[in-house]
Amino acid sequence: MAYSQTNSKGVTYYLHKSEVTLRGGKPQTIYFFTKVPKNAKGEPTDLPEDRVVKENPRNGFLTLSKKA
Repeated sequence: MAYSQTNSKGVTYYLHKSEVTLRGGKPQTIYFFTKVPKNAKGEPTDLPEDRVVKENPRNGFLTLSKKA
């Protein structure tokens, strides 16, 4: 089951990840939130242990940040 969180506005977002290749050829994993449980651009994933979810207070968007 993928990680999901409901923001302060009552909208549920689901965490996804995608493997991309940077211009220098280095592979990198990107994480993003969507409003639907399944997305064609990435696969549902659990919350990584080294990350924390933050919410933008102005618009309610969720982002992932590394733990300090």
